[in-house]
Amino acid sequence: MSETSQARSRAQEATGTERVPPQRAGAEPEYRQRADEYTQPYGQVPGGTVFASTVLVLAGAFHIIVGLTAIFNSDFYVVTESGLALNVDFAAWGWVHFGLGIVAVAAGLGLLTGQMWARVTGIAMAAVSAVVSLAFIPAYPLWALVVIALDIVVIYAIAVHGSRAGATR
Repeated sequence: MSETSQARSRAQEATGTERVPPQRAGAEPEYRQRADEYTQPYGQVPGGTVFASTVLVLAGAFHIIVGLTAIFNSDFYVVTESGLALNVDFAAWGWVHFGLGIVAVAAGLGLLTGQMWARVTGIAMAAVSAVVSLAFIPAYPLWALVVIALDIVVIYAIAVHGSRAGATR
């Protein structure tokens, strides 16, 4: 070691500072290189969004099943039409559930592709679905409560994980 480097070393020890090497032109800092490892390539959907879309499609399928059951076999339910929260016939409720199910399945498939409209539609659809299922509790309590629970999970999953899907298209 030369006298200059020894003096510099003693000065650094005395002040508690070290010399930082100069950055090379065009070199990215290490934190940016590590952050790039966690980003999704364009067109790829993260796992949370896949979960949200799968649960949304599942809730839509449940609505379609409930709708078809109400349309074709109204004797299946626990109460009569007058026992519902709203006094409508089961065929009308069936068509409402069937329509909600179709919209939910479409939004779930759109969510898989990372579409912003699917996020908005999915959250709105799950909220409307929960309210409709709440009114349907007297007809088939367990089924309606399962659908409400799925709707809450859908809203949470889309709201928390949906923004990571690169849904800026």
